[in-house]
Amino acid sequence: MWARILLKHRNRGNRPVEADRSGPFTLNLQEHRQRAAALSGGTSNSNIKELVIRLLEAGRAQGPLLDFGAGQGELLRHFATIGLGRPLSGADIAGRPATLPDEVEWFTQDLNEPLRIGKRFGTVVCSETIEHLENPRQVFRNLAELLVPGGTLVLTMPNQECIRSYVGLILGGHFTHFLGTTYPAHITALLRMDLQRLCGESGFEPPVFAYTGDGGIPKIPRISWQAVSFGLLKGRLFSDNVGMVTRRVPASK
Repeated sequence: MWARILLKHRNRGNRPVEADRSGPFTLNLQEHRQRAAALSGGTSNSNIKELVIRLLEAGRAQGPLLDFGAGQGELLRHFATIGLGRPLSGADIAGRPATLPDEVEWFTQDLNEPLRIGKRFGTVVCSETIEHLENPRQVFRNLAELLVPGGTLVLTMPNQECIRSYVGLILGGHFTHFLGTTYPAHITALLRMDLQRLCGESGFEPPVFAYTGDGGIPKIPRISWQAVSFGLLKGRLFSDNVGMVTRRVPASK
C-alpha cells in the first residue's frame, strides 16, 4: 500500500507544471524591462535627494556628472536648480524627459546591458536604480567603465537592514520594498555586504555608508519613527533608504 502511495505521489510530482500566465511576464524581454521601468515611476523623494547631495559633498565629487538611471530627470533638474556647477548627463531605458534643461546630455540605454556611451565621467550617481536591474555585477562593471580613475560613485537604494524590512521578511517572506505591487519594478535586494563585495570585485575603494534618517513604522509606514521619537531614532534600523560613496581605484594604485 505504501509503495502505491509513494509511486502515485512521485508520478504527480513529475507532471509538467502549467505556467502562470496571469503575472507580469512577457516573452519579449525588452517590453518587460520597459514595463518594469515605467512601474518604478522614475522619481525619488526629497530625503533621498538630500542624501545624494550629502554623499557628493562627503566624497568631494568633481568633474562631469552622469545620473545613471535618471528616470524622469528629477535629480538632474534638482542639480541644475541648485547650481552644481558641472556638466550634467543622464542615462535611462526611457527616452529623454521633455522637461529636462537643454544643456543636459541624455543617453537612452538599457542599463541591464553593457553600455555604449563612449565617454567617462568624474562622478556617477546611481540613485534608487540598482534594485530595478537584473544583474548587480553587470551594473557595477558599467559604473566602473563610466568613471575615470579616481572618479566618485554615489549610490542609494532601499535599506534591507532596517526594522521595517526585517518585519517584511519575517511576516511576508521578502524584504518590505520587494513585496506586493513593488514587483516587477523592484527585483534585486542587496545588503551592505553585497555592496562591499561588489566594490571590491569591480575596482572600487571600500564604500562609506549613510542613511536618510527617515523611515516608516511597519504596517503603518505613513507614520515615521522620527515623528514618534521626536527625531531621536535615526540610522540603519530606522531609515528606509541607504546610500554609499566610493571612488574608482586611481590608476596609480
